[in-house]
Amino acid sequence: MGANRVLAGDPVAGRVALQTYGCHSCHLIPGVTGANSLVGPPLIGWAERSYIAGSLPNEPAYLVEWIRFPQAIEPGNAMPNLGVTEEDALNMAAYLYTLQRNQSWYAAATDLLRFDH
Repeated sequence: MGANRVLAGDPVAGRVALQTYGCHSCHLIPGVTGANSLVGPPLIGWAERSYIAGSLPNEPAYLVEWIRFPQAIEPGNAMPNLGVTEEDALNMAAYLYTLQRNQSWYAAATDLLRFDH
């Protein structure tokens, strides 16, 4: 798994695109500045997930389509269509597939999600 799943995308550009499109406003995304929101699901360990939106196989082609057209795939879900270009979606997917659960990010997210603060 990992970045090799999306050969056409540039993970560095993908990290920038996630910030540019405002994905950080709703998601906790390791490595993206200010991406510590829990409106949408945290994207920690994305490369290890089996499904996208609970029903699509976690494969690059599906992820690119989900990023670009979430309302066409699952009308009425909370993720808006943001007008993401195909190139940006490929890059975003490439970045997401670099995200594997590791101790430092996992510990930080677990701490953030704890309710006993």
